[in-house]
Amino acid sequence: MTTLQRWTMTAVLAATAILMLDIAVVNTALPTLQADLDTDLHALKWVLDAYTLALASIVLTAGSLADRFGRRRLFTLGVIVFTVSSAAAAASGSIELLIATRAVQGLGAALMFAVTLALLSDVFRTPQERTGAFAAYGATIGASFALGPVVGGLLTEALSWEWVFIVNVPIGLVVLAITATKLAESRDPNPPAIDWAGQVTLVAGLFGLVYGLLGAAEHGWGETQVVVALAGGVALLVAFVVIEATSRAPMMPLGFFRQRGFAAAQLAATAISAGLFSTFIYIMLYLQEVLGYSPVEAGAALVPGMFMNLLFAALTAKLAPRLAPGRLIVVGMTLVAVGMALISVVDADSTWLDMQPGFMLAMAGTGLFNATASALSLDVPPHQAGLATGIHDTARQAGLAIGIAALGTLVTPADFVSGFQHVLLVGAGVAAFGAVASFFLLRTTGPRAAVAAQQA
Repeated sequence: MTTLQRWTMTAVLAATAILMLDIAVVNTALPTLQADLDTDLHALKWVLDAYTLALASIVLTAGSLADRFGRRRLFTLGVIVFTVSSAAAAASGSIELLIATRAVQGLGAALMFAVTLALLSDVFRTPQERTGAFAAYGATIGASFALGPVVGGLLTEALSWEWVFIVNVPIGLVVLAITATKLAESRDPNPPAIDWAGQVTLVAGLFGLVYGLLGAAEHGWGETQVVVALAGGVALLVAFVVIEATSRAPMMPLGFFRQRGFAAAQLAATAISAGLFSTFIYIMLYLQEVLGYSPVEAGAALVPGMFMNLLFAALTAKLAPRLAPGRLIVVGMTLVAVGMALISVVDADSTWLDMQPGFMLAMAGTGLFNATASALSLDVPPHQAGLATGIHDTARQAGLAIGIAALGTLVTPADFVSGFQHVLLVGAGVAAFGAVASFFLLRTTGPRAAVAAQQA
């Protein structure tokens, strides 16, 4: 590994870790945060969705801006915004201010996340190099989600919930220093115009959909504001697709989706985020509020799954050159679905051990999935790598934001355990759908397709 590759890998993985940790660590701190700021479950879901919604809405335009003005430059700006907003979140004295700062964090995260894979692909250029780089990237995503609850528990219990945000500041400063002094710049020599119409309809459409789903959980499906928000959100997202289909410079070129591998990766990424990762907030609430575990104990309950994720992510690096990407994605999504179904048997009298078989199986599937999906998402011309990365991150974060909101309609404080079981079963169904759809999209690909995707 060259010096440039080593520094690029360090900066990208550190940035990815704090981005994903910032979702996971907050999950563990939510019960403490709820009591300290005197708020309810509805507001807690906005603490997570304000971040993921901003990230999902802006990341596509961030990718286009990075291709135009320079990927290192946009990455640097993202690190600055993310670090400053993390400090502001820690200083929040009200739930409203915390939600607002989380939205700004999501903006900074979008600028960073949009170019992570593009930065890697620019310096890791052979199939063998990219196999290892993408495996490390996928392992970082999964490990951050699994390790995040432990880190969040330790910080919350030993210090306070504010420290789940303060911890981002020194890491952000280190990433900023490396990026400014060690990373190389890259850009699209012929960047397209910015698609402002597409950006506006995407932001408004996703916000309307998530706002409506969160409102349905609080007020019921029949409320006028819920119906208007949901209808408006869906209409705007349809308008977004029409705009992208007719635009001369679309922010999301629909032609990318004619490639089965690329389309399958985005569909599966949405499914695994909506079906699995969006349930982490409810898993943490179940462990702490129902079973009575401390933040540290609740976080430690997810550690076995973390090791399974790391193990299978490392295994993917060896399997990718030999197996069709379709097999790895389908098997991974299937393991996620089966694992979540197994977790759903827990009740108010269970212990953390009862959820281990299912959670470990689900995280093993995640390890197989992440690196393969990332590779397939770069099966586009190299000069459009930033845009492709943005589409992939939009799929992940939109799935997470929508999943948190949609699954929240199944949970009520009066009967949390029953609702939690339904959340897990529906999540398993979403993952199963992702597995089946990926199977049909990728069934004609062979082992060479994996290498082709990595070369892209």
